[in-house]
Amino acid sequence: MSFRFTGLAPEPFAPLWSLDDAALAQRDIRRVVADSDRGFPCRISLQNARVGETVLLLPHGHHDVAGPYRASGPIFVRENVAQAIYENEVPPSFHPRLLSLRGYDASGWMHMAEVVEGAELEAAIAEFFARDDIAYLHVHNARPGCYACLVERA
Repeated sequence: MSFRFTGLAPEPFAPLWSLDDAALAQRDIRRVVADSDRGFPCRISLQNARVGETVLLLPHGHHDVAGPYRASGPIFVRENVAQAIYENEVPPSFHPRLLSLRGYDASGWMHMAEVVEGAELEAAIAEFFARDDIAYLHVHNARPGCYACLVERA
């Protein structure tokens, strides 16, 4: 089973970096300096920010569908990074994490969900995509619940 992990496109976030902290706060966004090499996962690059790196913490509508499964939540983004695309490979930053995998149909209805260790993610993806009713997956960090990325069939 071929699959693709896709980070968020950087373009919608680029203008935010020129705003001062007061303007960011009006949009419910905070500029944060990473104080650990874990805990500040960028949703564009699908890599962790490094200690001392500045990130933006902001609300993001990651599942903008009509219906009860519409969802938003907090994400971190780094400046001047490319959109990550991993074909048939789990992003390395996911390996040490406990993850929540959610399977949706083409209309955005959830039909399957599982909590897995990052090392088991590839096998879980194959299990989800073995079902014809699963059109795409969302990965979340299981403990804080924040959105990680989209997984599609490749």
